[in-house]
Amino acid sequence: MNRVLSILGIRGIPAKHGGFETFAERLSLHLIEQDWQVTVYCQEDSGTKIFETEWCGVRLVHIPVSQAGAVGTIIFDWKATCHALSQQGLFLTLGYNTAIFNVMQRIKGQINVINMDGIEWRRDKWGFIAKTWFWLNERIGCWAGNHLVADHPKIKQHLATRVSEDKITMIPYGGDEVLSADAGLLEKYGIESGCFSVIIARPEPENSFLEMVRAFSRCRRDHTLVVLGNFDPENNRYHCQVMEAASEEVLFIGAIYEAPVVQALRYFSRFYLHGHRVGGTNPSLVEALGAGCAVIAHDNQFNKWVAGPDAAFFKDEPACAVLLDQLLANETAVARMKSASCERFRARFTWPQVLHEYEELLTRWSPSK
Repeated sequence: MNRVLSILGIRGIPAKHGGFETFAERLSLHLIEQDWQVTVYCQEDSGTKIFETEWCGVRLVHIPVSQAGAVGTIIFDWKATCHALSQQGLFLTLGYNTAIFNVMQRIKGQINVINMDGIEWRRDKWGFIAKTWFWLNERIGCWAGNHLVADHPKIKQHLATRVSEDKITMIPYGGDEVLSADAGLLEKYGIESGCFSVIIARPEPENSFLEMVRAFSRCRRDHTLVVLGNFDPENNRYHCQVMEAASEEVLFIGAIYEAPVVQALRYFSRFYLHGHRVGGTNPSLVEALGAGCAVIAHDNQFNKWVAGPDAAFFKDEPACAVLLDQLLANETAVARMKSASCERFRARFTWPQVLHEYEELLTRWSPSK
């Protein structure tokens, strides 16, 4: 009998939105090759009726939701979970943000593995109500899931304060190794290989944008800092602060979703600056390692495990400025850090490793072995 898996908790595939969608796409295609039957629930912004399609052998269940934003996501998760109650096989839920709905699956006796993602309720961007919602759903997810996946050792340690450690498996996020890129894609931005460093993240306070831009802008660097992200300085005070703090050597190029362009920006950069202060295994940091970037990252337990001991770490703006002073012109250090990133990536974060670990875990929990 074929093993059957349904994936919940994401916007859908093919991937268009983020790390979980990319992971779901890669996992689905991998499992199809191993003779699994895979269903992925997909959120649609128009229509009134649920319908099904097939993509590369994966069954897609499309659920229309008229509401936008967080409310629309919650409604989609509700409808997807209700639909899943009539399905057979194993379930994989990516994220615990609406784990309260997964209680229905637990009551019915369905087997559900939940990837618990990061510690969402600790993020600065959320208000009290949102933090309370995430905190409660984290607790519920720990109970409702038959087994939990943590994407980082520290996330596993955190979850082990909620449930038995035997109920948790640590599997990180994966990425593609980038061995070449098109340098011609840099021309439109007026930058050249090795003459710029890059930040790629959502421009939020918890991602240390202001600290990194200020540190870089303290003096003339004869170097360009390229900043990717969707900035709206007219309507967002923090975005305005970041842009006002930037020297003329900081280049804001907006949000870019074309993978070849983003790969080129990583591959040809001198440094990748990563300011995330919360979370587990961050997909952008993994992708930077896969592109062989020399990494300068915020000094916390999450980044240090992912990037490894040969990356450079800063606690605050002055420390970041000192690292830039010391490292920007240090060719030996750059070469050593790039090599270390490649080694760290190959040791732990390649897709074949990650997908094989997921397949083993899901096979162990599948009711149709």
